[in-house]
Amino acid sequence: MTGDDRSWNDGDKLSFSERDRRRREGRSSQERRPKGVSKAKEEAVTKQYVKQLDGLFSKTKGGAEVERLGAAIRAAHGTSGLADACRQYREVAGFPEDAGLLGMFLDSGDAELVVGGLEALQAVCEAGGFKASGGLRSQIRMLAEDPDDEVAELAETLSERL
Repeated sequence: MTGDDRSWNDGDKLSFSERDRRRREGRSSQERRPKGVSKAKEEAVTKQYVKQLDGLFSKTKGGAEVERLGAAIRAAHGTSGLADACRQYREVAGFPEDAGLLGMFLDSGDAELVVGGLEALQAVCEAGGFKASGGLRSQIRMLAEDPDDEVAELAETLSERL
């Protein structure tokens, strides 16, 4: 065999000195990025991945967005914007399982939200392992005297269970 007899893939091979030089100099960022992947697409994929991770490591079921909405309810507690904050939470995540947030739903003043909050609280009680605080019990007793019959009946029923 002579030096001119090269197989079809020998041209792609690097000599040892070329390999050493590349290792010393390092590769540029362009060489590391696979062909056809733009920087914008790479950033979009990264953001999506980070969002998924936030959902995995958040304390609540719905992820970071549900935590943010829960914080908005807590911030709006005692203001006229509480009912709107509760509606936004309900649209995204339904009614919460947390007794503190459910208590704020009961404070919203909107009959639909109060009924939903009472029903969710009833479901949590039926699931077992729930111990209502004194404040929540008194809040439910006060709702038992509500002028709205549906709210009053649900609150009475729940008050008897607690």
